[in-house]
Amino acid sequence: MERKRILVVDDDAHFREIVTEILRRRGYDFQAVGSGHAALEAFKEGGFDLILSDMKMPGMSGIELLEAIRQLDSEIPFLMITAYGDVNSAVDAMSKKATYYILKSEKWLEELEFAVERWLEYRSLVKENRRLKSALDEQFVYVGTCPAIEEIRTLVNKVAESRSTVLISGESGVGKELVARSIHYLSGRSQGPFVKINCAALPEGLIESELFGHEKGAFTGAIKRKLGKFELASKGTLLLDEIGEMPVTVQAKLLRVLQEREVNKVGGDEPVEVDVRVVVTTNRNLEQDVSQGKFRQDLYYRLNVIHVRVPALRERKDDIPKLVEHFIRKYTNENGFSVDGITEDGLKKLMAYDWPGNIRELENIIERAVVLTRTGTIQTDQIDCRSTIRTENTGGDGLHPGMTINQVEKDLILKTLTHCGNNRTKAAQMLDISIRTLRNKLNEYAVGVPDAGNEEE
Repeated sequence: MERKRILVVDDDAHFREIVTEILRRRGYDFQAVGSGHAALEAFKEGGFDLILSDMKMPGMSGIELLEAIRQLDSEIPFLMITAYGDVNSAVDAMSKKATYYILKSEKWLEELEFAVERWLEYRSLVKENRRLKSALDEQFVYVGTCPAIEEIRTLVNKVAESRSTVLISGESGVGKELVARSIHYLSGRSQGPFVKINCAALPEGLIESELFGHEKGAFTGAIKRKLGKFELASKGTLLLDEIGEMPVTVQAKLLRVLQEREVNKVGGDEPVEVDVRVVVTTNRNLEQDVSQGKFRQDLYYRLNVIHVRVPALRERKDDIPKLVEHFIRKYTNENGFSVDGITEDGLKKLMAYDWPGNIRELENIIERAVVLTRTGTIQTDQIDCRSTIRTENTGGDGLHPGMTINQVEKDLILKTLTHCGNNRTKAAQMLDISIRTLRNKLNEYAVGVPDAGNEEE
């Protein structure tokens, strides 16, 4: 991971030493200078991720440095520090677009350490969002002209500017996250962060801390204060992926956050206001989960303000030719190959397939075919459409009247794992369940199946 680089500006050598020692312990790179003029020259050479500056300095004050920096870079985090803080100087600093204001008080070093971590993480999120936004038009979810996709385009454009919660449903691999990202980038929050958390990927004991944050000493192992995803997504969008996997105990607290627009950190005394647009995705039938008591009815109603359903690929097969063309172009350009298309028989083979893994599976198959072909036209034998679960599990393979549902389920899961080479992530996607559910089922069966891939929790 690339180390963050910080510019420290203070005319007091003692304070520079204190600040740089903190940064050194945290593993940051830094350059320390003793004047605003020296800082401006250093900044022009480039390579900094954040600026820490004293306010009262001879020659060029921190405010003057801030104004000069903003002429060169309007977005780099600029943290202003002063021992002479008052309301007027704070207002002046913020009006000149300072990112944060720190008063040298009893706990200023702890506050500084926290602020540096927060704003560096924020800057990283914004940079990543920009990178993703630049490629948004290339995202496969909008490739095609089927009526369902046209409806999604229209609905997304209508709801993007609102603050309403959006529920995006659909099978694994259809592109739900891409729809969520497009809602963010078309909204007035597009300059803010897009933060994602997978509700199925975290143990129940950690998800509350990840969502809402915690205070130092809140529990064993909480060695420092932590920002939750809601705070990190401030002024932006928070995606709660696989919301149906969220523990019921956390659902009640999420409902309160959505209603009150404030979070309570684990171990915290005071609520923290948050300005976040929430988008959730699920591959489950939440209405059924509500009826079975697995999901809170009041939370479901609060989330289901606007519902976007993304169709399965088998429901939009007329779009397959355009999707194939899109992925051929993508992986040809990425690899520097010269693949110019696919044979008619190869395309027919793709059209006849049932696509249990949806567009994600199609993309993987085309990527493989492009890599094997390298130049010319993709031939039919380069298209590796493996037999679907339905084909593998009908007729003469052990399925027979008298078997219990549990027996059938166990047999299906184990055969799918074998089909995927014991890669649990791929098996879970094909079965349309979460990794957590698959892991729990294997524990229930007392079957030790080593994961052949990196299990994406």
